[in-house]
Amino acid sequence: MGSKNKLKRFKENETFANVVQPTREEVLSGFKLKNNWASFFKNNNPIILELGCGKGEYTVGLAQRNPDKNYIGVDIKGARFWRGAKSALEQNLDNVGFLRTQIELIDHIFGENEVDEIWITFPDPQIKYKRTKHRMTNPVFLERYKKILKSNGIVNLKTDSEFMHGYTLGLLQGLGYEILYANHDVYKNEGSPPEVLEIQTFYENQYLDAGKPITYIRCRIN
Repeated sequence: MGSKNKLKRFKENETFANVVQPTREEVLSGFKLKNNWASFFKNNNPIILELGCGKGEYTVGLAQRNPDKNYIGVDIKGARFWRGAKSALEQNLDNVGFLRTQIELIDHIFGENEVDEIWITFPDPQIKYKRTKHRMTNPVFLERYKKILKSNGIVNLKTDSEFMHGYTLGLLQGLGYEILYANHDVYKNEGSPPEVLEIQTFYENQYLDAGKPITYIRCRIN
């Protein structure tokens, strides 16, 4: 994507009512929407996050299927989720929002028990050992998710990385979290939820074209 195109999208994001772009200082000094996301959506419906949402296909796809739930796509790259934000506005989806921030600040942005469910779709697996701290399902991140999730909150991981799938599955078992479902090839093995099979991201389609299996884990963080 050219720099002019990026700048245009950044500017357009600033005009979108469904996009929130706080500065790091605003987040760390007492974010105004923390414990108050119901005011953003103007209802008290359940809140579901997609972390590292990319172009926002999953955020929008889930919102289309579940109008009685609120969805927030979170990513630091606003030029990417511009597409999802624009699509949501064009479709008059009032249960969709996009948040530009770093994932490690998530517990400064949402209060305790404010989130019902989390989706992590195709994160960078950060395979090198020295990158462990950046894996989105490492113990530190899981603790952050636990802080903001309601009691027995759900975390979903969908990835093309067999390494990430195995690492996360082993970690969850070791920590004693309840694994509700795990599948190392969702399109080959039966049993995956419809939203896992029916919503496909831009990158997922590329992985499928390359013949890579797609894995999925659903667990309860308690």
